[in-house]
Amino acid sequence: MENSKLKAFIECINKGSVTAAADSLGYTPSAVSQLLSSLERELGLKLLNRSQKGVSLTSEGKELEPVIRKCLADEDEIMQLAADLKGMSVGTLTIASYPSAAITWLPRIIRHFKKDYPGININIVENIRSDIFEHLENNAADMAILAYSEPMPYEWIPLTQVEMIAAVSEDNPYARSESFPIKQFENYDFIMGSWGDEREIIEILDKHDVKPNVKYTTYDIPVTIALVRMGLGVSMVNALGAQYWTGHYSKLPLEPREFITFGIAIPSRKRLSKAAEKFLAYAMEEFNIKKE
Repeated sequence: MENSKLKAFIECINKGSVTAAADSLGYTPSAVSQLLSSLERELGLKLLNRSQKGVSLTSEGKELEPVIRKCLADEDEIMQLAADLKGMSVGTLTIASYPSAAITWLPRIIRHFKKDYPGININIVENIRSDIFEHLENNAADMAILAYSEPMPYEWIPLTQVEMIAAVSEDNPYARSESFPIKQFENYDFIMGSWGDEREIIEILDKHDVKPNVKYTTYDIPVTIALVRMGLGVSMVNALGAQYWTGHYSKLPLEPREFITFGIAIPSRKRLSKAAEKFLAYAMEEFNIKKE
């Protein structure tokens, strides 16, 4: 089976449409459609539903997707190992990450990494926890950078702690205070990230027996802060992601202070690709973490 067919299938899923996949692969939309049709004929299964809105997986396609991703990952690992044996490194590395880490730490780590391994292409997938776990489960990502929360079904390498803070509007009574009592979250409309399922925040609130009135849910910090600025509620965010969003709202330490642990999750350290092993070493060096 030609891997071009498998790559076309996976790229259509990643991009959401045949046209976008064609642009990414350097093919015409017609060529990608032909590759997909050929793959479906060869397997005797319909893998994708196609419409003007894009593509979606059939039930058979959902079953085969993780197997196909693993097949392509294995092929890439073979090429990386062969390149290493020849004294050079090539390949592709996919990192799933919280957006807050993707805009702060990742660029710096990648810059150092690329100086020594310019032949390795890096894909960054910004997502919330549930989507990150899905990427790891389906072999769509080699590793993930996120905050620790139970359950953690993957091997975990802690990197550093990040403080959690309160975000309030300029006209909030606590806007000019030195801190924001965690209990006060019950007295305001609350804005929750990760579409209402931000596990680290929920754990902190539960720890202090705080039950906020979740009035709005968002995907990530920028939209959360935009709502805070408009006086629509208060929120708890990590200081890492909030550092680039300043003005027209107040950022306050919590009382008592709370921290979350950021780190790297990997499906299996023993099965990491050569590129992933190397990148992990650079990430650990960035945070002065000694190799085990």
